[in-house]
Amino acid sequence: MSAHYRWKSFEENEDRPEKPRRYGVTEMRGPRYSVLSQNILQEIFESMGQFVDGLKFSGGSNSLIPKSFIKQAIEMAHEHGVYVSTGDWAEHMLRCGPSAFKDYVEECKQLGFDTIELNANLLEIPEETLLRYVRLIKSGGLRAKPMFAVKFNKSDIPGRNRAFGSYVVPEPRSSEFVEDIDLLIRKAERCLEAGADTIMIDADDVCKYAESLRADIIAKVIGRLGIEKTMFEASDAKLAEWFIKRYGPNVNLYVSHSQIMDLECLRGRHLGKDHQSVLSSSYFLF
Repeated sequence: MSAHYRWKSFEENEDRPEKPRRYGVTEMRGPRYSVLSQNILQEIFESMGQFVDGLKFSGGSNSLIPKSFIKQAIEMAHEHGVYVSTGDWAEHMLRCGPSAFKDYVEECKQLGFDTIELNANLLEIPEETLLRYVRLIKSGGLRAKPMFAVKFNKSDIPGRNRAFGSYVVPEPRSSEFVEDIDLLIRKAERCLEAGADTIMIDADDVCKYAESLRADIIAKVIGRLGIEKTMFEASDAKLAEWFIKRYGPNVNLYVSHSQIMDLECLRGRHLGKDHQSVLSSSYFLF
């Protein structure tokens, strides 16, 4: 495989481990915004599998896809050393009660999933209950990945389409709940103490757009939880480049399948200061 990517080069002493990796993880978004057939997944894994660590069935898409497809996709991913995550769907199962969640964990295990993601904000449950669910996932032999979101008043977030020197109509302050970042980090720390493997930080209000990125929040989260235990979504190439330049190749990122090659290039060296895309923005069209 390496013979096909001679333009990709790392320093001999670079601290980037081979798969399975604990850091420098690249998790790929699975079916949601676009349909990824088994043929497309096979092509991705065969051409870029060494750069993909995880596949995530985001947004509950796994609940709408036939179980036969899910099992085949998971088996294909495992053949290429790629773990598979459920995405944030478990919170919907909790509406049916704790026993339904336990059944859900068992079903995920039977299908071959490796990781169950818990959206801590949508769960709206006491912290101790969240920790109990983390332990339940771990006792089932799966990896637990709680996801946390930081919420701000819209008036505190810079506008996206703001021209230099232009007047921007101020956003009225809302009564929307504003998350205490220190409290959020403490909850995440307790989840890690309970056995959680990774903490996912939701992109909304933190790193969804490069123009309104909250570098202070990201620095605080990584400073307290550690770069190995955190994962951030990089919704476009600008954000991925910012994360790599700021925190190096060992930062864990969740990206679209179309960003895999560019992201791996960014993790490497000898690419030049102004690298944007080695293969252009349309190197892998579906």
